[in-house]
Amino acid sequence: MRILLVNPNTTASMTEKAAIAARAVAARGTDIIAATSRMGPVSIEGHYDGALAIPGLLMELKERQGAGYDAAVVACFDDTGVDAARAFADVPVLGLCESAVATAGFLAQRFTVVTTLERSRVLIDNLVRRYGMGGRAKVRACDIPVLELENEGSGAIGKLRAEIEKALSEDGAEAIVLGCAGMTDLARDLQEIYGVPVVDGVAAAVKQAEALVSLGLSTSKRGSYASPLPKAFTGAMSRFAPMRTPS
Repeated sequence: MRILLVNPNTTASMTEKAAIAARAVAARGTDIIAATSRMGPVSIEGHYDGALAIPGLLMELKERQGAGYDAAVVACFDDTGVDAARAFADVPVLGLCESAVATAGFLAQRFTVVTTLERSRVLIDNLVRRYGMGGRAKVRACDIPVLELENEGSGAIGKLRAEIEKALSEDGAEAIVLGCAGMTDLARDLQEIYGVPVVDGVAAAVKQAEALVSLGLSTSKRGSYASPLPKAFTGAMSRFAPMRTPS
């Protein structure tokens, strides 16, 4: 099985961090192919960054079709471009937020997603509601720019831990979801420290991708995720014009 893990921002070190987490949980025989977008923002913090990251994400999916992959994981907790990727691809496409909150729902009645900035908190809160978990989950922000998670001297880990402690004491959280792909390497240690399940979206998405492929299931091409209709795209977007006949 081949799972394409695409980081829709352009920071290669974040891709490598996510790839390490993905390979740590992947089953024997699962090959993780890690890819970094070659156009767009260095980090995704809010709607503007997310919109401009989608073309680079789609380009990676398109250009790697020749080598083949059985499923794709979009390695951003904002689920950046997941809907567009599902319409484009003929294989399952998993987002980190949807995968993580679904996993947390198996483990706890109440849980808290801890993310980076307030603008991301609002976006992720909307996603959590869309995924049907609004009544069971709270979303908190710990005021950390995404790239500060790469800087050991930034104090980011202390801020993250402080917000987790508030979630446990104030929200009644029974589990924690880490709301950024840049936190993926922290999940195991935080779980040991706090004694509650700590869900990392990268690991959750990889395992759910494996399950869907093993079950022979993929995204429905009827309705919302039907293949794009062939039409001309102009200007810089011309390379993204869908040419094949939709199924």
